[in-house]
Amino acid sequence: MQIYLDYSATTPPRSEVVALMQQVMAEQWGNPSSLHQWGQRAAVALERARVQVAELLNAEPESIVFTAGGTESDNLAIMGVARQYTLPQHIIISSVEHSAISEPARWLEQQGWQVTHLPVNGQGRVEPDDLKAALQPNTVLVSIIYGQSEVGTLQPIEVLGKIAQEQGALFHTDAVQVAGRLPIHVQQLPVDLLSVSSHKLYGPQGAGALYIRPGVELVPLLSGGGQEFRLRSGTQAVPTIAGFGLAAELAAAELTTETPRLIQLRDRLFDQLADVPGLIPTGDRLHRLPHHISFHLNDADGERLNGKAIVRQMNLAGIGISSGSACNSGKLIPSPVLLAMGYSSRAAKSGIRMTIGRHTTEADIDWTAIVLKQILERLTPKPVLSSW
Repeated sequence: MQIYLDYSATTPPRSEVVALMQQVMAEQWGNPSSLHQWGQRAAVALERARVQVAELLNAEPESIVFTAGGTESDNLAIMGVARQYTLPQHIIISSVEHSAISEPARWLEQQGWQVTHLPVNGQGRVEPDDLKAALQPNTVLVSIIYGQSEVGTLQPIEVLGKIAQEQGALFHTDAVQVAGRLPIHVQQLPVDLLSVSSHKLYGPQGAGALYIRPGVELVPLLSGGGQEFRLRSGTQAVPTIAGFGLAAELAAAELTTETPRLIQLRDRLFDQLADVPGLIPTGDRLHRLPHHISFHLNDADGERLNGKAIVRQMNLAGIGISSGSACNSGKLIPSPVLLAMGYSSRAAKSGIRMTIGRHTTEADIDWTAIVLKQILERLTPKPVLSSW
């Protein structure tokens, strides 16, 4: 029995998406910037996808700039704002950002920028008062992740964005884990910039988008032919973007049925593992991504019982999950996210994540719970009995 529970890492492209990409590659392969009929056929596919992605976000099509994925979208948001200034300014990010945000921020810090890393509570949530206190007259950008990929926590974006905008700072959110799983209305949200990714919502890898509120100025990262409203030069990958567009359209159509189903399955797995000794949920149970289940192993034996070991054992049983910690040259590294949430270095090496999706069934959930319990029981160190 093979069970894939790593949908936050990537999702399998839908069959409809694969079929469309094949058709576009065969019939609409022209350069969309060309004025002849071959180019214009490609341009039609490109602009149809722009409308489809815009509708997923309840945005205007001209607010959507296509990129190569969530990482590029995040970088365009951060660096596109920063490159407007000749002198270093101040930006604010949370302490639980994806590396696509934290690494550009670290680079800016090396260039003399002031970067504030907002703390989070034990559930991984930013407190609005902390943002208020961190804002300065020269704060030009606030970037707070919408849904945290490792622990599943949703941030109070409506509140945080309003605080930032009231002080004159632009507000960006990485919504890669949220788009296609929860409704997003950018015209109602106080966001100026918002990142999404195709392969998180059953589209192909290699495509993403950045929503840019009308009137917001960015400096492009790439120089060239001026495609994508002069913000992302380079001939667009039309088949990939077309697949992204269809995936966005299908995700939007299924939100009202799929999201409640995911929540039911998510809570079913949480409930079935609730009585397992030493398996402690991480993240916010109330404000949570609908498809996300995460734990850490309490009092874990660092040699035998850590996140990496559990992932390997689950994989041997035919179940794909992920660890919240990174592995670098064989060395287990504490998760920066769990450390930021107040966990010890030992506990921060023991995070595991199970994320569900379109193909997940109740039977998958029930079998996963059984297998995980057996693995934990087998790997948990047994007390040494006295010989007398």
